[in-house]
Amino acid sequence: MSNFSDLSGHGFSIVRELGHNRAGGRVTYLAINRAHHQPVVIKQFLFAKRDAHWSDYDAITREIQVLRGLNHPGIPCYLGSFETATGFCLVQEYKDAPSLVEPRSFEPDEIKQIAISLLNILIYLQNRIPPISHRDIKPENILADEKLNVFLVDFGLARIGNSAFAVSSIAKGTIGFMAPEQLFNRQLSEASDLYGLGATLICLLTGTPSTAISNLIDDDYRLNFKHLVPKLSLRWIEWLENMVAMKAKNRFPDAKTALAALEPIYVNRLPELKLSQSCLEFKAKKLGEKLTKTIRISNSVPDTILKTSWQVASHLSDPPHTPHFHAWINFDKSEFVSNNSLCKITVDTNKLIACGVYERQLLIHTNSQPEIQVLKVKVKTATLPIKTKRLPYLSIVLLILFATAASWMETTAWQGIVSKSGGMGVANAIFVSSFVAVLGLITAVTSGMLSQLITKLRTRFGFKIKALDTVTTVLFAGVAAMLVASFGAKFRAPDTALAAFAAVDAVVFMAAFEGEGVAQTCLQLGFSKTLALGVSLLSAALGISLGIAFKLGFLNLLVMSAVLGTGLLWIIMVLYPSLDRFRQIANYRQLEGHLIKP
Repeated sequence: MSNFSDLSGHGFSIVRELGHNRAGGRVTYLAINRAHHQPVVIKQFLFAKRDAHWSDYDAITREIQVLRGLNHPGIPCYLGSFETATGFCLVQEYKDAPSLVEPRSFEPDEIKQIAISLLNILIYLQNRIPPISHRDIKPENILADEKLNVFLVDFGLARIGNSAFAVSSIAKGTIGFMAPEQLFNRQLSEASDLYGLGATLICLLTGTPSTAISNLIDDDYRLNFKHLVPKLSLRWIEWLENMVAMKAKNRFPDAKTALAALEPIYVNRLPELKLSQSCLEFKAKKLGEKLTKTIRISNSVPDTILKTSWQVASHLSDPPHTPHFHAWINFDKSEFVSNNSLCKITVDTNKLIACGVYERQLLIHTNSQPEIQVLKVKVKTATLPIKTKRLPYLSIVLLILFATAASWMETTAWQGIVSKSGGMGVANAIFVSSFVAVLGLITAVTSGMLSQLITKLRTRFGFKIKALDTVTTVLFAGVAAMLVASFGAKFRAPDTALAAFAAVDAVVFMAAFEGEGVAQTCLQLGFSKTLALGVSLLSAALGISLGIAFKLGFLNLLVMSAVLGTGLLWIIMVLYPSLDRFRQIANYRQLEGHLIKP
């Protein structure tokens, strides 16, 4: 059978006991309001079950009087009160939060947050008209949930208005949390509640239970705690010492002043490492270059000194190294004690392979938190000392296309002449072709001169399309063909007009070799004469073979042999620069065998 009081007649069902003070005849319950099905807190005063007189009824009426006028999220609301056969009950809003007396681990920053919340509650109370003094601030009367929402409870000793600062006939409160003026029945002030708050924060910071606070009090009633919090900032320690000063005049005058002094304070004494860059990137322009970067390391936490040392993190590709020596990463100073320092980091790429990307981590050991921080380093070494040469592919393609078209038209012309005129047609065609060859030579030389002019203009204005030279040659070839066709028409020789396309052959080869043609362009790009002449000749020959094949058919054995022969040789010649570069790279990489890999 439950020993709880039966409050069902008042509309409440008791769930469990939250706390009790048997000597004072006071029990606190968690109950359910049957009408609204909401949890509430019921504080029951059992006057009939104790030997004391009924003067404690004044404390109940005082608390009710105080709570009725309060409306703050950090103070549970007053919901009502009622009498019972054995005493009196006060009903308040329930907050699902344990008191600070329960063992919990708070970080210093969290304790500062609790202090700020409580100071805001005290500011609210002290700004009331008339002001209110709690007079019993201690861990048992402070609730805090998991999100650090803080609530102040138990206003049984509170005073309203001027009476709050009057001399009491009996000292009431909790030893260790009462201000000296409250303990010795002297006049109270707004600084009196600050003492209880300061003592509560010291218990949290030192891990001291509220029942053992006497262990921190010396013979002069001073709280000695500094030796228990070596990592707290000096400014916060000074703030706490002000909160629990023996004389009220040495404390902050009120909660508002205490809060203004607390907010800018760093709670930890540990320095804070700040880096001017989160990543260092090095890029070498030449092989074996030494690169240096500068990074600033600073600490902005007052009353602290930053101690720092460098170390390169181990990497599978790097040879074994010590904290003070690394094969290719060096520091101008590996250790220093300063709150503002410039550090030079040097990378020696002479020990690294060319055209490589290296990513390493630098470990920074400090006396801050975390103790080890990481700085990323990225190094890109210079390119291989092997030039990348590219053939003038667009010019080569244009040359092949033009040669193909020219060969197709010339083959068509010869077919017509031979089929219609026999031997005489062949003689005419030879005569015209000879004439056309001379005209084609003149045209090619002219196109070469124009190409040189275009080259100068291109250099002048920064126009970099070399294939324009081939286009120029093709244009002049077309003009030559038109002139020859016109010449043939005047002699009334249509077959001769068709033979005019034989001029294209001469122009094709001039486009390949003269002026700014394919061969000359290859030479300017750094290729050998053999390769330049070979690519030009094979491109023209491949085009001619394709033109004949398109006209006579690819199934012709001689035609097919010509296409395959010139085509294979052309492919080998075009691929040769790339294959030769791969060979040179492979040879160079063999020479780098002793160097450090990425």
